[in-house]
Amino acid sequence: MQAERLRQFLDAPGPVASLRLTRVRGSSPRNMGTEMYVRAESLFGTIGGGQLEHLAIAAARDLLAAGNLSHHMDVPLGPEIGQCCGGRVEIALTRMSTSDKEAALREAEAQDAELPAVYILGAGHVGRALADLFQHMPVRAVLIDQREEELDQSHAQVERRQSAIPEIDVMNAAPGSAFIVLTHDHGLDFLLTSAALQRGDAAYVGMIGSATKRAKFASWTQDHCDGLSVADLICPIGAGGSRDKRPAVIAAQVAAEVITALTSETAADHPAYGETALHIAAQ
Repeated sequence: MQAERLRQFLDAPGPVASLRLTRVRGSSPRNMGTEMYVRAESLFGTIGGGQLEHLAIAAARDLLAAGNLSHHMDVPLGPEIGQCCGGRVEIALTRMSTSDKEAALREAEAQDAELPAVYILGAGHVGRALADLFQHMPVRAVLIDQREEELDQSHAQVERRQSAIPEIDVMNAAPGSAFIVLTHDHGLDFLLTSAALQRGDAAYVGMIGSATKRAKFASWTQDHCDGLSVADLICPIGAGGSRDKRPAVIAAQVAAEVITALTSETAADHPAYGETALHIAAQ
């Protein structure tokens, strides 16, 4: 999670400077409040890259080398620095005290707690490939399977959960969660997908399969789920037009679908995840 990685960065020996965008006018690569951290030889986060970030990092390292406490930058994003955004940003550079680091960690922990959850229901080849991708994204990914041996094959830095009755995990998920169903059993796929749809508050519900499987699921819901609508179901998942069926490729397409759903304008209005996910994505 973000907070643990930040803790490791801040706990390393040597001084640290924070770079925070305190004012943004016009077009800018990042929003006001975006922050990154700089050491003499390493970085954590980004304020947008490009020449702006290069200049700010150099200024932060000069600040650290000189033993200064703070510095202010007011930078036009125009031809004079080789960028064409057309806006203007102000950056506060601060040598971090112990209390500054503690405050940064508290903020990161709070953001982690509000991250949208992505439930990967099935730890087969595609499920493990999804976990590999989502570990790097601003989400709390949970890889769930009934089979311990499949979970053990995943080395992603996500929560791994062996669950005998994964329907309970679906039922207990937070509002606005995303559910990706790709178990080893079609019957279980149907049960988990119907449970996710019945919630009525999922940001994304996707089931691996084909148009034929979707049709069979729709027929099954008529008989077993009081005519539950499948209008919000994504099936097939990752159907972006690629003919490449390798797990890593499918996972990349599905991850794009899920992140799009979580960061859409509709998602941004949801108090559980919209603003937090977008803010952390800018880190």
